[in-house]
Amino acid sequence: MRLPILSIIALTTVALTSGCDRAKSPQAASNDIAEARQSAAQEVNEANRDAAKDINAASKDLQDKSRELADSNAKAEYDVELARADGDHKVAIQKCMTQDGDAQKLCKDRADAEYDAAKANAKATRVAQQQ
Repeated sequence: MRLPILSIIALTTVALTSGCDRAKSPQAASNDIAEARQSAAQEVNEANRDAAKDINAASKDLQDKSRELADSNAKAEYDVELARADGDHKVAIQKCMTQDGDAQKLCKDRADAEYDAAKANAKATRVAQQQ
């Protein structure tokens, strides 16, 4: 019983290994090489397409983040300018309070006009930066 099993194993081993070492015909090899080249070219094209999509998406994200950063900077500068204008206005009004009558009114009117101009300037700067 041992002999037939060993014979089957030996024949199977010979059958499996004998086909692996044979050279392909030139036509079959040429066809396989052409298929491999075409498959490789297709893989490279797909990788290029995927890379281009990734780059475009990253570029769009970068543009969005850049725009968001610019908007944040513009808002921050606007807020600082408004705070400065508010502070300057309060100081100017307090200085006006040291004067009497018409001089006080003229001083307050001038302080209010400067305050309005500072706010308008801050707003115009913000709008210009956002464009």
